[in-house]
Amino acid sequence: MGITTEPIKIETPLLMAEKACQALMNTFRAEELPPVNWFHYHQGVFLYGMYRVWEATGNEEYFNYIQAYFDHLIDEEGNVVFERDQLDSTMAGILLFPLYEKTKNPKYMIAAKKLRSALDTINRTSENGFWHKEKYPYQMWLDGLFMGGPFMLLYSKHFQEEELVQHVLLQEQLMRKHMTDSKTGLLFHAWDEKKVQPWADSETGCSPDFWGRSVGWYGAALIDMLEILGEKNRGQEAWIHSLQSFIPAIVKFQDEQTGLWYNVVDKGDRPDNWLESSCSALFLYFIAKAIKHGIVDESYREVCQKAYAGLLKHMVETDDSSFTLKGIVIGTSAGTYDYYVSRPTSENDLHGMGAFILASMALYELNNGK
Repeated sequence: MGITTEPIKIETPLLMAEKACQALMNTFRAEELPPVNWFHYHQGVFLYGMYRVWEATGNEEYFNYIQAYFDHLIDEEGNVVFERDQLDSTMAGILLFPLYEKTKNPKYMIAAKKLRSALDTINRTSENGFWHKEKYPYQMWLDGLFMGGPFMLLYSKHFQEEELVQHVLLQEQLMRKHMTDSKTGLLFHAWDEKKVQPWADSETGCSPDFWGRSVGWYGAALIDMLEILGEKNRGQEAWIHSLQSFIPAIVKFQDEQTGLWYNVVDKGDRPDNWLESSCSALFLYFIAKAIKHGIVDESYREVCQKAYAGLLKHMVETDDSSFTLKGIVIGTSAGTYDYYVSRPTSENDLHGMGAFILASMALYELNNGK
């Protein structure tokens, strides 16, 4: 038998999202978010979730916390130290735009311009696809679409740099072209153009497995980018079609007993594989948003309800004064099955907390008709 899928109370996801925010706020001052003094996606994904909570509640405590993180790392001249060779550094930059809109402090847009300038110097494949990092030559990873795509589109929207839209469309097109598995409809974690990495298939260049969180980053990027571009036709119709085939492929591997997904998505039958909370939350996030925007039909609500009930039952421990999210795989590179399933898990890691908060807010909005 599967888990009970009684409707989640409308207020429950928002309550859980706030508890998750408060748990990390009580543990870390904004300036101390790990890894300390690093402008990076670890903090970015958590603060992005917190930003969604602030939008829903209007509680300035959340906005002030977000601002404190950025003000610690960006000086009054807009200088910011970040690793210029990787897309991971740009992800947190998505929050520079709402910070500027609310405060009108020009330093946030100066910092955004500096993040943008780094994109011109990141190495590329022969088809103009971004290397994920300099130390991963000729490799594109699914993660990169979430790390770079939304920032580039927001930058384009603010500074009217239309060519960035076309560049993001190209990045997704290359991932879909090189990394889609025709058998499952899922996308492999990484692709090596040179086909020389130990994990690379000698014919396709792909890594051999579907690592959950990377698959989640890809879907989250698609839905976020669609929201940013809105109704104007710029070629993003392909992303809608991608989600319409990608979501059923994901749902096929949802665990019947728990409503969650496995760390290696398609190998839940193996005894050394295990259920993972951050990918489960990211899948829930983009499926709920796809329902909201009419990309997939209402029948997928049951998938979302089941996934969220599974997260609360199997991955969350909470009471009036505490919140713990378990089963979060730590930061992970591209590799083979044995590598993925041997990775440690952690509690309240920013990857997972951010994903859980985003999922909670997406379900809250869906159930609330927003």
